[in-house]
Amino acid sequence: MAATLTFDDRGLIPAIVQNAGDGRVLTLAYMDAEALRRTIEGPDVWFYSRSRQELWQKGKTSGNYLKVRSVSLDCDGDAVVVQAEPAGPACHTGEASCFHTDLDAGALAQAESVERMGPGEIARLFAVIEDRKANPAESSYTSELFRDGVDRIAQKVVEEAGETAIAGVRGVRDRIASETADMLYHTLVLLSATEVTPDDVWSELRSRRAP
Repeated sequence: MAATLTFDDRGLIPAIVQNAGDGRVLTLAYMDAEALRRTIEGPDVWFYSRSRQELWQKGKTSGNYLKVRSVSLDCDGDAVVVQAEPAGPACHTGEASCFHTDLDAGALAQAESVERMGPGEIARLFAVIEDRKANPAESSYTSELFRDGVDRIAQKVVEEAGETAIAGVRGVRDRIASETADMLYHTLVLLSATEVTPDDVWSELRSRRAP
């Protein structure tokens, strides 16, 4: 049975690029549906830049293109492998491969001490909110919001949005982050209370993306 192509909650899929000649891993980057389509059509590999939030033709600036030879999907459907012929160094440092730094136990210990953050926090928080809705706890603020109903939850979203805007106008950086977090939390509670999911929001945002 063929695997179904699966993108993450940002609409991206990791892409491993190997040298078609010797099998060496050249780089790991991400593709959205359009980058993957262009890569499959060839002749060059395309990625989606998460930092710039735009399509990126590998080599367009440096001249170090990656010429596509084949594209394969893994058994779970959530990653692709591209066999490519490099026209120069694959890494922006000038190295042939992005994987040129040895990893030792000290670096691993340091990495494990850093708290992981990212877009996955939204999914994890929403899962907790959904659990508080399904399994109310007397001491839970989230459960209390659900008991108070949609009107109260919506009111809190408006309040937190106002406080976020005020913090922005005043230029208080720490308060902007704090108030935005409060606004996002209450917005997620509102989504849950109205049977809407973050995936519905991501789909709506993708539909608004300019072609």
